[in-house]
Amino acid sequence: MLESVYSMIALVFILLACVELCDAATVVDVYRLIQYDISGSPFGSRLASLNHHAGSLHFPPGADLSRTVLMIPVRDLNITFLEEYIVERQPLGGLLFLLPQMFSFENRDGTRSNHQDHGNELLKNLMAELEQLLIHANVPYPVYFAFEDDDIDAVLADVKRNDAIGQPATATTGGFKLVVSAPDPKKLTSPTITNIQGWLPGLKTDGDASQLPTIAIVASYDTFGAAPALSVGSDSNGSGIVALLEIARLFSLLYSNPKTRGRYNLLFGLTSGGPYNYNGTQKWLRSFDQRLRESIDYAICLNSIGSWDNELLIHVSKPPENAYIKQIFEGFSNVAEELGFKVGLKHKKINISNPRVAWEHEQFSRLRVTAATLSELFTAPELLESTGGLVDSRHFVNETAIIRSVKLVAESLARHIYDHQGKNIKIFADDSSLAVNPSYIQSWLDLLSRTPRVAPFLSKNDPFVMALKKGWGNDQSSTPPLLCCSGALEHVTFGGSQVYVEGCCQAFSKLSLADVVMLRFGA
Repeated sequence: MLESVYSMIALVFILLACVELCDAATVVDVYRLIQYDISGSPFGSRLASLNHHAGSLHFPPGADLSRTVLMIPVRDLNITFLEEYIVERQPLGGLLFLLPQMFSFENRDGTRSNHQDHGNELLKNLMAELEQLLIHANVPYPVYFAFEDDDIDAVLADVKRNDAIGQPATATTGGFKLVVSAPDPKKLTSPTITNIQGWLPGLKTDGDASQLPTIAIVASYDTFGAAPALSVGSDSNGSGIVALLEIARLFSLLYSNPKTRGRYNLLFGLTSGGPYNYNGTQKWLRSFDQRLRESIDYAICLNSIGSWDNELLIHVSKPPENAYIKQIFEGFSNVAEELGFKVGLKHKKINISNPRVAWEHEQFSRLRVTAATLSELFTAPELLESTGGLVDSRHFVNETAIIRSVKLVAESLARHIYDHQGKNIKIFADDSSLAVNPSYIQSWLDLLSRTPRVAPFLSKNDPFVMALKKGWGNDQSSTPPLLCCSGALEHVTFGGSQVYVEGCCQAFSKLSLADVVMLRFGA
């Protein structure tokens, strides 16, 4: 979908007070707003270098801000003011947004806090609105993000005091200057997107030459957001990845014994390119042998299942009265009722002539494969929405929700495989050797919640991708045969145009998991 994504190269960013001999300095980690093109149209921040004084929102009316970098705590953000500046393209030296610590993947204090806190939800919604504004705008000046801390708060307090008395920042009057010496951003080289496939073969009886049916369990693993280095996607779609890995672990144990191996093949897919019309899923499906694709009984796609309370939704493209859809929904509904929550059904007909793909299961439906998406989201996300951006942090993910989702999917699939529909039989009972493992779920969720996963920055040999390949093998009594498939992000159509990722970039793994851009403030 993306025509080009520009590299986010780590820089040194130091805060230096312009007081007499410039003897006060502070260093903060900052992260650059993404820069990308779609069908030739530019989006995101188009500049990286800075050499301007710091200012606050307390500037006087009519002030010339063309050489000022506004430091804006998101808590104090007036979204209308920002929209006016961006939409009307008013002159501005740059923006530095200060994010609450709860959104940092290094913050461990709020991991298990109440994610329904009203104040936090309002702040989360404001940040989501800010992110959508920034990634869909063409911003002609540098934009960075930093997390609040004592040092940056002290600097902002000084800047506010100077602005309040109308005192401009200079080497003699005081203040702070922001300087970033950075090369011009470069387009990324056409990256490969890596799909990871696991396979558990079903049990065939002697003399049975027929093809066993297959059930596919799928989740997209990459993210997209305003700041690539902060796009960890704990819920979208870290929760789906974690659930898939645990389901694969459970069925691997079950299938390791010929006496309990089902007469269904199980296909597990971790796909890339999710934010880009699920391009990786499309390539993965088209790489299948026709017999394999035709053997798929149905596919369950897992998307954003880590932040819900009482209801999950099954999204489908085929009409609800379709026999296969009715069977899937009834099976899931029965298990959900036993587990104490509800499952709803949402039908959205797809338009084959429209290249926009809102749900992962739609890629299956376009190839006439029955599929559904299990999600807490009530409606299909808009373009580049709910793709694991700034607000999608560990703080808002509920491990219990993921555990319940795993139980729902695993039990529903098992009852279908072993023909136990309608029977209150718990195959993955809590007190059994096939119980869901909360520690396994927590460890993977913690890893995903501190690992940025923007596709153009992930190579097929990236440490995270390699960890996924091993994720459903090393810690299980039976290792599913593993196959890695990859393909370039080419020939993706969006809005009638062919688009692709191109250019050159420093390998993301070399920038470390915290692709920090340091900000230099100097005289």
